[in-house]
Amino acid sequence: MVKLTMIARVTDGLPLAEGLDDGRDLQDAEFYKQQVKALFKNLSRGQNEPSRMSVETGPYIFHYIIEGRICYLTMCDRAYPKKLAFQYLEDLKNEFERVNGSQIETAARPYAFIKFDTFIQKTKKLYQDTRTQRNISKLNDELYEVHQIMTRNVQEVLGVGEKLDQVSQMSSRLTSESRIYADKAKDLNRQALIRKWAPVAIVLGVVILLFWVRKKIW
Repeated sequence: MVKLTMIARVTDGLPLAEGLDDGRDLQDAEFYKQQVKALFKNLSRGQNEPSRMSVETGPYIFHYIIEGRICYLTMCDRAYPKKLAFQYLEDLKNEFERVNGSQIETAARPYAFIKFDTFIQKTKKLYQDTRTQRNISKLNDELYEVHQIMTRNVQEVLGVGEKLDQVSQMSSRLTSESRIYADKAKDLNRQALIRKWAPVAIVLGVVILLFWVRKKIW
């Protein structure tokens, strides 16, 4: 069965639409939605992932297609036919482009096309039962094959992004630490100068004071 459906802009990971009732019957729905958002963020980094891919996560599989800088993603049971999952995404893609194509690039807020949920729900119902004559016909349709679409593990996919985050954090930490060391070095230099010239300044101060006192007395 189709469990989750989300649509996002690849350039910045901005979520544009999703199935509003997705996850009601799904345990740990929020956990998987966070994984989806992490996948979108990963894609927004421009890591040249395939335009069509399946990503295994626990008992489910994320399937996604990227077209026109938009990612259409669904999460299904592992037993759900891969071919139907991608046909479902193609249907969403065609309608989303037709209805919202001219506004996609200018969308500035999350879920700007939330009304698209109506079409998502209607289309999802058509694909839920794999035994209907309609879906059996789609499974037998040789015009749309998915055998060459890559399947990877979610840890493998997100691991790339996590490593980049770690490198970024390490770089920031080193920059911060170098600034701290530079400030400490300045303080040490200042203290060294004070220790070096303080006695001289004191002696000069005493001499000047003595001359001033002597002048006053005489």
